[in-house]
Amino acid sequence: MDLHEIHTPVLLERCVELLAPAIGHEGATVVDATEGMGGHSVALLERFPHLHLVGLDRDTDALRIAGERLARFGDRVTLVHTVYDGIAAAVASTGRRRVDGILFDLGVSSLQLDETSRGFAYAHDAELDMRMDQTGGVTAADVLATYGEGDLRRIFERYGEERLAGRYARAIVDARRTAPIERSGRLVEILVAATPAAVQRERSGHPAKRVFQALRIEVNGELAALERALPAALDLLRVGGRIVVLSYQSLEDRLVKRAFAQASSSTAPAGLPVELPEHAPRFRLLVKGAELASDSERAVNPRATPVRLRAAERMKDAA
Repeated sequence: MDLHEIHTPVLLERCVELLAPAIGHEGATVVDATEGMGGHSVALLERFPHLHLVGLDRDTDALRIAGERLARFGDRVTLVHTVYDGIAAAVASTGRRRVDGILFDLGVSSLQLDETSRGFAYAHDAELDMRMDQTGGVTAADVLATYGEGDLRRIFERYGEERLAGRYARAIVDARRTAPIERSGRLVEILVAATPAAVQRERSGHPAKRVFQALRIEVNGELAALERALPAALDLLRVGGRIVVLSYQSLEDRLVKRAFAQASSSTAPAGLPVELPEHAPRFRLLVKGAELASDSERAVNPRATPVRLRAAERMKDAA
């Protein structure tokens, strides 16, 4: 991929603004837990000359591109091939116990969407791979070939919030009796054919959108990894450290909202007349609810349209 074609990161300035109070000092460390092609990392390293960055990604292509972009920063950068739930081990491998800032930019990356041969996009015919880490694991084609109708329905309902999940699961099982479903184009044809005309007229999105999302989440274990990653990340932050998370669909955002709510809540038993210091919240929320991209950013960067930003700061260590 031409480095000049790399997309502008979503909510770049807001992420830098929120992390700045925690990472501007000498010896600070920030973790980009979803390195991608390094857009957020470049901005952080340029603006904070004493910052060390630990970048994580499961996608070896992304790490290669990020490595090229970040090479000019020399030993200020450590890149680690891992899923983000490996954040604690990745940080420990650098000899650090705590960090000052953490950024998660969740979901499928621009690289993965734009590399049409990887099968993430329903708009392009390609092999149904959808693995973020192509060094191993099952593909979307494997899921479609081996899951029973009930399991397909379950993942479409749970990970795609698809109300036609049962109908689509049944259509897929019927179609694969004729021939394996190995390409995105054939899957799209099956889903469109199984969608009632009235539903197609009333829906704002493509009939395949939610099924493709569900398959991607299942193939990559994204929600399970995020559930493990969030508490691990919060535990890694020093007092005064900050975490920023960008989510692009409601399932991710709910997990982030819940983790932040728990971390920013008192642990005091109900009914105590005063809150003792040991029960005070460990974190405070930095934004009210979830922040959205501005209209102007959405206009120039359509991938910012669904984003939800949440951020928190560590106020004290665990008791």
